[in-house]
Amino acid sequence: MDRQSRLAGRRRVAELTRRSIHVEGLSHQNPIPVASRVGNVVASSVISAVDPETGQTPDTLEAQCDAVFSNMRLILTAAGATTYDVVRVGVYMEDPTQRAAMNRYWLEMFPDESDRPARHTQQESLPGSGLIAADFIAVIDDD
Repeated sequence: MDRQSRLAGRRRVAELTRRSIHVEGLSHQNPIPVASRVGNVVASSVISAVDPETGQTPDTLEAQCDAVFSNMRLILTAAGATTYDVVRVGVYMEDPTQRAAMNRYWLEMFPDESDRPARHTQQESLPGSGLIAADFIAVIDDD
């Protein structure tokens, strides 16, 4: 690649601007957005199980799983993405041996076994009454 091509590529990258993604009811206590988009890449912050309408966290793991995946959809929509654009999901659970509860919602969001994002689940001490949280990376197909 010649010098002019490299410089043109750098200019295109420099033209990309970062845009903070916000969703009503899902703000963080710290001054950070729920996600950030640069070009066609979206990365979320940690997605909790809080209900965006009430601000409350459900009591059961199943209800929290439902809330986390619902919140993920809200964030994806706000960023101009869909579940088909997700390439990786990180899941944080107080007790990862209870993955079966989370897998139900995972399969609803990503039903095709040949078309699922990568996922990593790990044990994490979550704040408050949180039993599960997640984050994601998405690459939007602009075609």
